[in-house]
Amino acid sequence: MWSEEWELYPSYIGAQVIEYEAVTEDTNDDRSADSTVSLDAVLPDDLLEKVISFLPVASVIRSGSVCKRWHEIVHARRRTWSKMVAQKPWYFMFTCSEEAVSGFAYDPSLRKWYGFDFPCIEKSNWSTSSSAGLVCLMDSENRSRIIVCNPITKDWKRLIDAPGGKSADYSALALSVSRTSHQYIVAIATSNQVPAEYYQWEFSIQLYESETGNWVSAFTEVLLGWRGGDECVICDGVLYYLVYSTGVLVNSNEHRHCVFMYDLSTRSVHTSLMSMAIPVPCPLTCGRLMNLRERLVLVGGIGKQDRPGIIKGIGVWELRNKQWHEVARMPHKYFQGFGEFDDVFASCGADDLIYIQSYGSPSLLTFEINQKLWRWSAKSPVMKRFPLQLFTGFSFEPSLNIAS
Repeated sequence: MWSEEWELYPSYIGAQVIEYEAVTEDTNDDRSADSTVSLDAVLPDDLLEKVISFLPVASVIRSGSVCKRWHEIVHARRRTWSKMVAQKPWYFMFTCSEEAVSGFAYDPSLRKWYGFDFPCIEKSNWSTSSSAGLVCLMDSENRSRIIVCNPITKDWKRLIDAPGGKSADYSALALSVSRTSHQYIVAIATSNQVPAEYYQWEFSIQLYESETGNWVSAFTEVLLGWRGGDECVICDGVLYYLVYSTGVLVNSNEHRHCVFMYDLSTRSVHTSLMSMAIPVPCPLTCGRLMNLRERLVLVGGIGKQDRPGIIKGIGVWELRNKQWHEVARMPHKYFQGFGEFDDVFASCGADDLIYIQSYGSPSLLTFEINQKLWRWSAKSPVMKRFPLQLFTGFSFEPSLNIAS
């Protein structure tokens, strides 16, 4: 069986496209060294660019090693890649540790894992958010330190320090990139307990606009009985923030989570977040919000009614007209396939693809929401080396034509 591992190397100075080097485990590949592409001599550059643009990102980069002409096309003509066929989101998996972050990226189009050194991220507990080829990173020990990068080209930029101090009781990060202008918005939603007031929490929203290069403090409100968390997303111009009840206003029969909405187009400072709160559809654990083609999707563990911390399955819901509609539930055979599946798992997604991973296992499950298709990824090269080892990850869309 032929398999390969891709090692990621930085590009030469001035280039914006990385280079991959293939390391093959199969020495029986008898492909002829003198084989040629028959149409290469007759295709003009623009048509050759068009042909290459239909390839997956990894294949585009690899094609740059075919010959000098292909190398120049791949590395010197970045405008071509804006017309590439839409790429399915990749998943970057790594272990939770204090060491430098390195791991493997999964390409669902080719069903292959690539050795991948993610740029800029230093700790596994950093907050992440991705959109349209860019990934935003927030330092867990210094919340004002924000970095935006393209993980494929390794282009990155540190934003000016975010307002509000280096730490918060709870903070969540969201990124939204325009696919036409490539301008982007970064949102930080924070929640801090009011001093000497156990049940009161101050919610704040800070926004960064790449067009102006500045942060603005968009909203602040003190709420009773609700606190923030680490999960928010921007979808169709609205910031959605998953929040948790502190128990003071919620009885045992009510849901202990809801989603706050904040319209980024109007940025009203007079509307209470509670007036726009949407309860979650059921007792929930490990809830994750994601933007799938400007549709807000919620993935979470379905808690037992009498023991909400114990999950009996995993569900997928879509928000339509401020009402949750169930899209799917994970089939029991996949739920069992994770082995020891407690109430802690990761999920994320983009386009029409959702990834689900148990923190205690490197197994990765995909769900194509339009086709309602559940499928295991190719076997992950990440190995579990000791019983308590934890794994995590996040998704991003591979792109060659967008910069930070």
